[in-house]
Amino acid sequence: MSYYLTLVIILFVYMSSWFVVSLIKKRNDVADAAWGLGFILMTWVSYFFSGDSGARGLLVGVLVSIWGLRLARHIYSRNKGKAEDYRYLAWRKEWGKWFYLRSYAQVYLLQGMLLFLIVLPVLLINKSAGIALGLLDLLGVGAWLLGFYFEAVGDAQLARFIKNPANKGKLMQSGLWAYTRHPNYFGEVVQWWGIWLVALSVTDGIFGIIGPITITFLILKVSGIPMLEKKMAENIEFENYKKRVSMFIPLPPRNRFYF
Repeated sequence: MSYYLTLVIILFVYMSSWFVVSLIKKRNDVADAAWGLGFILMTWVSYFFSGDSGARGLLVGVLVSIWGLRLARHIYSRNKGKAEDYRYLAWRKEWGKWFYLRSYAQVYLLQGMLLFLIVLPVLLINKSAGIALGLLDLLGVGAWLLGFYFEAVGDAQLARFIKNPANKGKLMQSGLWAYTRHPNYFGEVVQWWGIWLVALSVTDGIFGIIGPITITFLILKVSGIPMLEKKMAENIEFENYKKRVSMFIPLPPRNRFYF
C-alpha cells in the first residue's frame, strides 16, 4: 500500500472515531480538540512509516507535537464545563433532520481532508530526508517560533481576560490584541509557513505550499476570522476597535483600518 493512501486511511478512521465520540458526548465541538491531535498523529505515523525522515523529520515532529498538544489542551480547557460551542449549536438548528449526516461529512470528513492538505509539507519532509539541515531550516524554525509566540501568548491573554468578572461584556484590546485583532490566528498561519520553509530542503517540498495556503485561506476567508468577527461585531466596542487595530498582521494601532 502506498505511503499517502495508508495515511489517508488512518486519518479517515481517526476522524470517524471522533464522530462516534461526538455522538456519545452529544457535542460536535470535540472536533476542535481532535484537530491538533490529528496533526500529531499524521506527523508521527508518516515519520515511522517512511523510515527515511532523518533529523529534519524529527525536528518538525517535535514542532508539530508542541503546537498540537498546546492547542488541544487549550481548546479542552476552554470548552470544559460549558455548553457546546455556538457554531455547532447553530448548525444543530439549521441542519435539522440532516444533522448527523452533515455533521459527519462537513465537520469530520471535511476537516480530515483539510487537515491532510495542511499537514502536507510534514508528509513530504518525512517521505524524504533531503539535504543536511541548513539555513532554510533555521529560517523555518524562526518563523515557527514567532508564530507559536503569537498563538500561545494571544490565547493565554484572552483566557485571563475572559476569566476576570470585571471584563464581562468587554472586548479584549490589550497585550498582543492591541496590535492585531487575531494574534492567535496570525500565529497559527505563520507557524505553517515556517514548516513549509523547512520542507523546501526535501524532494518536491515546494509542493508543500498547499499546506500554508490552505490554512491561510481558511482563517482569512472561511471559518476563522470571518465567523469570529461576525460574533465580535455584536459588541458595541468592536467598531472603534476595528478602526484602530489591524485585522491580521500585527501593526501599531492607528485610527484607520488595516488588512
